[in-house]
Amino acid sequence: MGSPSIRLGVDIGGTFTDVVLETGDGSFSTKVLTTYGAPENAIIDGMRQVCAKAGIAPQDIGQIIHGTTLATNALIERRGAKTALITTQGFRDVIEMRTESRFEQYDLNLSLPEPLLPRQMRYTVPGRMDASGAELVPLTRAEIEPVVDAIAEAGYESVAIGLIHSYLNDAHEQLVRDVLNERLPDVMVSLSSEVSPQMREYERFNTVVANAYIKPLMKSYLGRLRGRLADEGVGCPVFLMHSGGGIISIESAAEFPVRLVESGPAGGAVFAAHIAARYGLDKVLSFDMGGTTAKICLIKNQTPKTSRVFEVARTYRFKKGSGMPISIPVIDMVEIGAGGGSIGWVDALRQIRVGPESAGSEPGPACYGRGGARPAVTDADLVLGKLDPDSFAGGTIPLDPAASEAALQVEIGAALEMDAATAAFGLAEVVDENMANAARVHAVENGEDLGGYTMIAFGGAAPLHAGRLCEKLGVDRLLVPQGAGVGSAIGFLRAPFSFEANRSVYMTLGGFDAQQIVSLLTELADEARGFVRTCAPDADILSEFKVYMRYKGQGWEIPIILSEAQAMAPDAEVFERLFTEDYTRLFGRPVAGLDIEITVWSVNATTPPDAVARVSEAARGNAATTHAPRRLFDPALSAYTDAQVVLRDTIETGQTVDGPAAITEDETTIILPASRRAIRQPDGCIDITVKG
Repeated sequence: MGSPSIRLGVDIGGTFTDVVLETGDGSFSTKVLTTYGAPENAIIDGMRQVCAKAGIAPQDIGQIIHGTTLATNALIERRGAKTALITTQGFRDVIEMRTESRFEQYDLNLSLPEPLLPRQMRYTVPGRMDASGAELVPLTRAEIEPVVDAIAEAGYESVAIGLIHSYLNDAHEQLVRDVLNERLPDVMVSLSSEVSPQMREYERFNTVVANAYIKPLMKSYLGRLRGRLADEGVGCPVFLMHSGGGIISIESAAEFPVRLVESGPAGGAVFAAHIAARYGLDKVLSFDMGGTTAKICLIKNQTPKTSRVFEVARTYRFKKGSGMPISIPVIDMVEIGAGGGSIGWVDALRQIRVGPESAGSEPGPACYGRGGARPAVTDADLVLGKLDPDSFAGGTIPLDPAASEAALQVEIGAALEMDAATAAFGLAEVVDENMANAARVHAVENGEDLGGYTMIAFGGAAPLHAGRLCEKLGVDRLLVPQGAGVGSAIGFLRAPFSFEANRSVYMTLGGFDAQQIVSLLTELADEARGFVRTCAPDADILSEFKVYMRYKGQGWEIPIILSEAQAMAPDAEVFERLFTEDYTRLFGRPVAGLDIEITVWSVNATTPPDAVARVSEAARGNAATTHAPRRLFDPALSAYTDAQVVLRDTIETGQTVDGPAAITEDETTIILPASRRAIRQPDGCIDITVKG
């Protein structure tokens, strides 16, 4: 079974698969290109590499924690199973009608995303529950059987069941599942009352359809992964990172794969929160930029902000409402730009654009020499001197600067009458400004001013761009942790076992029912703890209580955190005070004269976090040893400068580096603008601040 002290973290990204091995003797990591056809191959390759570095055998590993973008990619690329939806008569078109919201109010040619399932793959049954969960119209087996026969004849692999108001009474959904299981035992079934027992049928139906759509794919992948690990002699437990920032069993992940949709970025947010705790930082901007996407997350009081709805597959990349809503607990992140593989191009107005198309790892950017001919962000970074062509990915992927220059010249330079270097500058500035602008909007939407925040940057591409991003955002401090290039995979190893259970039960403060609240929250706590027990049978488990509240008549709620005492001895005046305080903080003032509604109740069960030792920050010492300088483009000066090159491993605690500089390591490079100074902290973090 291996040693409990030897743990492996694996993050499958769109371009790279990151693998981190932690043993009692240290940490070992590698990045390998993601193998799209069989993602488990990259995991096995990376595992062998880090085991060789550590001098151990794969069978010595005691625990594997895995996060992946496979579920997200399957939804974006529409590569899921042949799936049917069974819903209530009259609600067949809910996932196509969407809501009345228009994300571009004045666009007459608005392009809405196609529903995951076309109309002919959506079936209805009679029967009806009302908004209180009472049965209005009964449902019989005889009414379900013809629908199941039609599904059998069409040859579906997976079926989603989403009936109206099933979050309050799931009896009809259970009956439909029973008939399906009896007549089609090999077909996978997903119930909305289990996947997402929340009000708002559009979001709930979308979520259960997405779960059913990717369930066969993820079950197959997880089964193959287990088989390949067994072939390597690895028999330890395998756990999955979920979107809410915790760890669940592989069995739960196979049953509810939609909870894995944001699992990779969630690991990065956990990693940043851990660093924030080490430095005692209460306001942190986590910046995660990899090969395909970039994400930002606000972390307050060392806890990532969470949400219960997010979107995937947006047709307008940065527009809320243009994607497919998924209603599950998730760390609240915003996609703030492109990754290293994102393609640059020129639009009809002669403006440089970046993404959303990505070169990924197959074929990759032009400089990879794997067949890519169009310029990516990595090509621009190479031409601007941010990357060393001979040491990229520890020297395992030699880069071709001439190929980057040619691609930039053909695709951007020729159209805009500029040389390759200017094209690279333009592409990089567009990327950085896109990210900065989206970060500002995200902060404003959450009532925050980024001026008092510290940025923590990780992911293979983030340290290349974070310094410039801080200049644009007015952020004075930037931390680049040790292992930043594989930050999400390290975050998996820091995450607790956790599961969040939630349910929609409508209640007003005017009709406050303390006994019902205690019963509901106790039931949710038992459900959440049950999931955690499947991963950690003997661990202590903490419960975190949350309710979603709004003024009567409003469309959306805000989350209100309750202590266990407030949850188990509920008081209407306390609920009102907590809501009013948070509402005022977010929106400036409360609304007088309106009743307050509670729509969703939530309990998150989690194992206690590991104790985090505070870093004793180093005093400024002498300058670090530098190597032969290289030409580096400084966007603030719009010119190339001679930048000192420093090997990160040679910087000792307290030593400083003044910009412009490139601090290099195997998995990434930190670009230090001329306006910044860096110091190495005792834990290996590179702490970057504005020059005094």
